[in-house]
Amino acid sequence: MKRAQSKTSKPASKSPAKATAKTPSKPKAPQASATRRSPAKSTRPAAKRAPQKLTPTPAAAPPTGTKKSQLIALLSSGASMAQMTELTGWLPHTVRGMLSGSLRKRLGLNVQHSLQDGVRVYRIVPAGEEVAQ
Repeated sequence: MKRAQSKTSKPASKSPAKATAKTPSKPKAPQASATRRSPAKSTRPAAKRAPQKLTPTPAAAPPTGTKKSQLIALLSSGASMAQMTELTGWLPHTVRGMLSGSLRKRLGLNVQHSLQDGVRVYRIVPAGEEVAQ
């Protein structure tokens, strides 16, 4: 009697010798998937770098036409926070970040502030001078 094969079942193996006879072979090493494999490590020791310090460069001139250069030009005569935010279109915390980070630390400019008629006025003064408060 013939056995009916369904479409979902696998067809019987045509070579029964392969299926029943197992020959002893070397055990295979487990293969790691590509995502689990660790990258090959270099045999050279890693070079150690000394930390770089940001030194202010007072002689460096910013490019013309940028918001930073416009801000520097405005600060040479003195400006309030409202004037600086109107000029750049930035929020006050961004202007303060530019003053302390870029102008003071990176460019080495002496940015100081004073109170005039209840309004804080920021200006760039030459090194060694103090703004009268």
